[in-house]
Amino acid sequence: MVEFKFIFDFGSPKAYLVYNMVPGIEERTGVKADYVPVLLGGIFKSTNNVSPIEAFKTVPAKGKYDDLDTARFVKKHGIDFNFNSHFPINTLNLMRGAIYAKENDFFEDYIKVIFKSMWVDNKKMDELDVIKTVLEENKLPAQNIFEGTQDQNIKSKLIENTSKAVEDGLFGVPSFLIDNELFFGKETLQDVEDLIKGKVA
Repeated sequence: MVEFKFIFDFGSPKAYLVYNMVPGIEERTGVKADYVPVLLGGIFKSTNNVSPIEAFKTVPAKGKYDDLDTARFVKKHGIDFNFNSHFPINTLNLMRGAIYAKENDFFEDYIKVIFKSMWVDNKKMDELDVIKTVLEENKLPAQNIFEGTQDQNIKSKLIENTSKAVEDGLFGVPSFLIDNELFFGKETLQDVEDLIKGKVA
């Protein structure tokens, strides 16, 4: 059995773009991905990495090209996408919520709703009132999720996921681990798919 992990944080626009592509890989390969919530800020801190926005400050041309590359990708794959005007957004509560949702029966709905709210609907998803409204409007158990984000086991699981990601060589998201082989970024999607197909052939 091939282990196919998709490691993500809602705060990464590239993670949202890749999230839209994972179902196609699953369908074409017959292998389901294990979605692993992590805290990107924790990964950056542990690896001395910085966000692309920070990195681009010293090379503006890279930022301009990245915008162009993103626009091409969005158009090619027909993805609904709006860069969040509130960026960067603190995703700690959202990622704890993802851990809670994964341990219950609404993980797929939760990540779909949060990603859409972040990267389509331009919501300021680090404000608790906004999160609560989004969850309630989408028939998700807001009160249970909020309580879950304060549970020590949920907090510890997110820390554990993030620490394990660093141990596995991650320095950012979106990342994939295919039987512990690391792939980073949307540019590796085809390589990810090819490797999985080769393993299941």
